[in-house]
Amino acid sequence: MTVPHKTDVAAKLPANQQHLLRFWEDLDDAGRRRLAEQLAGIDFELVDSLYHDEVDQPDWAELSRRAEPPTAVRLAERAAGTVTPLGVTPEAARQRGVEALRAGEVGVLVTAGGQGSRLGFDRPKSLFPIGPLSGASLLQIHIEKVRAVAGRYGKPAPLYLMTSPVTHDDTLHFLQENKNFGLAEDDLFVFCQGTMPAVDAKTGQLLMEAKDSVFLSPDGHGGTVAALEKTGAIAHMNRRGVKQVFYLQVDNPLVPICDPELIGYHLLAQSELTSLAVAKQSPQDKLGNFALIDGRLHVIEYSDIPDDVAERRDAEGRLVFWAGSVAIHVFETSFLQRALRLKDSLPFHIARKKAEYVDESGELIKPTEPNALKFERFIFDLLPHAERPVVIEYAEEESFAPLKNAPGAARDTPEYVQRLMLEQHRRWLEAAGARLAEGVQVEISPLAALDGEGVTQLVQPGVRFDEPTYLRPPA
Repeated sequence: MTVPHKTDVAAKLPANQQHLLRFWEDLDDAGRRRLAEQLAGIDFELVDSLYHDEVDQPDWAELSRRAEPPTAVRLAERAAGTVTPLGVTPEAARQRGVEALRAGEVGVLVTAGGQGSRLGFDRPKSLFPIGPLSGASLLQIHIEKVRAVAGRYGKPAPLYLMTSPVTHDDTLHFLQENKNFGLAEDDLFVFCQGTMPAVDAKTGQLLMEAKDSVFLSPDGHGGTVAALEKTGAIAHMNRRGVKQVFYLQVDNPLVPICDPELIGYHLLAQSELTSLAVAKQSPQDKLGNFALIDGRLHVIEYSDIPDDVAERRDAEGRLVFWAGSVAIHVFETSFLQRALRLKDSLPFHIARKKAEYVDESGELIKPTEPNALKFERFIFDLLPHAERPVVIEYAEEESFAPLKNAPGAARDTPEYVQRLMLEQHRRWLEAAGARLAEGVQVEISPLAALDGEGVTQLVQPGVRFDEPTYLRPPA
């Protein structure tokens, strides 16, 4: 394989990025090829435009001031069982969702590109052992839910697992070690998302991760659409007859994967993109805000919405912008295919983060303060392009417990997530007539019971749990 010449590589670099070749003479042939290949895949003009803010960025403060709350099905309306604003009852929605699942028309898309470094865990976050008693990883729990869905409805729901360059190999190895946790080979499609370089916040120069590599980070879950096409995942969906895709992020073990009621609302509303929302408890909750702007549904990031807009309340004292986004969606597969034409028009979001880098002397620098700009696209930016989008409210304690923070934080820590998992399982058991001694922990494998309905078939009324128990199917 030919080794590129330094002069040829340098000729394609902007003047302010020539530092990327400062260690060229120190590299062996493999290192030079690796670096040249990375540099050839970078759109330096785009990176420069993003750094100088020349790519159009929405004025979210101005847009927020003319926004309206979204049309939505609220939790109370679902609980009442009457006709919702969509013109259908929850039971009708549930039955329609069951039909789609029994027909094998639903797939599951899980994004798992993040490392567990914020948790003090030096592996992909998806491998974090979150099961309170079982020690099951986040990924295992999601896969068991997917298998439980297939068992309940008699048809598999293919799982599309999106990794990133930093998590891909470890994730594949983990799956191979565990024999895909029982998923058939054609029911699991693992693919890798794209990347964007990080730049020094002061100079706009690309950071180097090592002498032979640029610091590249995942391009955000907005890169999902391009990756689905590039890797053949869309073609796999078409071959398997997948018409709807249930989307989630791997760090949230409470996601009601393939919930038939959610899928049913999506189908009966003929929506191209349906989103699960939870009610914000305060204006400053760190959740994106679903909002209508000029008749189109958007998510306005919590950091972009002005305080006076976030704090607006209606005549009854309720938050106007109550609907918090928790990254759970149902996509029509045909919309994802149509969105391929939009993949390059999705806006980039710029985040200031800490990034380790190699300095001019070749030393690895570990900054204590944010030093880099990272560029990401978010999948919720597809919302304005979707026809008939729908927002459905679910209870937070039944759908949202993301693992994001190390122990000691106020929420979203391992202890916080495990507590919500155990509380959910306790509610299911007690609703089925079981009795749990005070403080006794009972964890339920999704393969034993997918939800509260499954628990009623798992335990007999009056059964007691007096010691910690992990309920799972016989080996």
